[in-house]
Amino acid sequence: MNIININLESLTKLRDVNERLMSYNIEMTEVTGGTFWKAYTPKQVSGEEEFPPLDSKNFMQAMANIMQVYPPIDTHNERLIKLAKEFGPVWVRVSGTWSTKTYYDFDGKGVPEGYQNVLTKQQWYNLLDFVKAVGAKLLISVANCEGLHKASEPWNPSQAEQIFKLSEEYGVPVSAAEFMNEPNILEYSGSPRGYTKEQYIRDQDLFNAWVKENYPDCLIVGPCTVAMEMGDKSKQSASGGIVSMFGNSLSTDELIEGSKVPFDVYSYHYYNGISDRLASVMPSMHWSPDKTLSEDYLAVAPNSALMNTAARDKYVPGGEMWVTESGDAGGGGDTWASTYMEVFRTLNELGTFVTITDGVIFHNTLASSAYGFLEHGTFVPRPNYFAVLLWTRLMGNTVYDSKEEIREGAHVFAHSRKDGKDGVAYLVINNSHTESTTINLPKEAEVYELHADHIRSQVMKLNGRELVLGENDELPDLSPVKVQAGAFELKPERIAFIVL
Repeated sequence: MNIININLESLTKLRDVNERLMSYNIEMTEVTGGTFWKAYTPKQVSGEEEFPPLDSKNFMQAMANIMQVYPPIDTHNERLIKLAKEFGPVWVRVSGTWSTKTYYDFDGKGVPEGYQNVLTKQQWYNLLDFVKAVGAKLLISVANCEGLHKASEPWNPSQAEQIFKLSEEYGVPVSAAEFMNEPNILEYSGSPRGYTKEQYIRDQDLFNAWVKENYPDCLIVGPCTVAMEMGDKSKQSASGGIVSMFGNSLSTDELIEGSKVPFDVYSYHYYNGISDRLASVMPSMHWSPDKTLSEDYLAVAPNSALMNTAARDKYVPGGEMWVTESGDAGGGGDTWASTYMEVFRTLNELGTFVTITDGVIFHNTLASSAYGFLEHGTFVPRPNYFAVLLWTRLMGNTVYDSKEEIREGAHVFAHSRKDGKDGVAYLVINNSHTESTTINLPKEAEVYELHADHIRSQVMKLNGRELVLGENDELPDLSPVKVQAGAFELKPERIAFIVL
């Protein structure tokens, strides 16, 4: 049995972190309507049915069979706005590969050749209305495809200036921008045919310079690369992981070295592995569900952050580090992403990230696919929603060294109290399947204990109460229980926020 001795006097401050640490993506395909990942069946979510293997010889055709066309997300939905507002200050990122190929048809004159998707003025207003309603800041990426320019021709701002100008006039300026999504897989990123790394660096500089000149208050974020570092399972390079399925890829160094206009913020994408949908194509990158509470699995996020800090320190010294896409698995999330099982990874990622650096984590997504905080269409909150809601309500922006080495059954994180009162808020994760953890409390504490009837349950409990919406979408009771000083037992597969 693990024993944790909480000693408030021994804590040392590590850093203060961004108040918008916990943020999220709304994909451009959700704004315009378009293809995204098909939903898993109920039996796949419960673990009773495996996802059928894909035809790896015809991968791109097989990909089409595991996606479907969705209408635009209803960003005026009252439930969606109400639940999103509960998070407090956030960034909303609108990007994705879809964004790179989207034409801004704001005047209704039609779409030139070379674009695959269309964004109307009303659709963008709908998104901006949501950003206004929840008090968020906006991050976007822009069009950079064959319709805008040929690979041999320099990028031009004719499309970017439209979306920047319209957003500003509507009262929701673009506060941060990435040039394009996941440029280290140029062949599949939506960029012009034959696009080379030299041409990409040329155009990235043109975009960055254009932003600095015309929108000096807008943060330039990049390079927005995707990779998956698999801990001890596999040593991946900066262009490893999911990108290995797409042939040639570029490293972070190749995307930045030789550029002339620096970033304000360093960004990258992190996924813990490949989803069940893609597991048959790259089985070594997929984690089995019995490993999702393991030390190796939970180490992937902090290992990825540590790897990227070296690049951040090299190219954006002193800058923040943003994970502009984050989730359990590339490919729309694993079958268990909507269950209690995923809460362990999500809270552990938040806890470990801020012990390493300051920045923002954009969860992918707010309300689409298996990894969404909310179910697509219904906007019913999943266990992850309530877990991060408690994080934003309880864990303050000052991060302390907990003095506890991370080990099975004892992932311990200490912050200031979010309510501003003197004291400390702890997050303790018992990721053991079999052993309890004893927490020695120095004084009376407020405890918020998370658990479920079984690890793949789609309903999480707080101190024994089911976390489900009430009448008129009222939030459930999120109050703590009082626990006296002394030994508190945190049972296996449980998580506790402890406020002292």
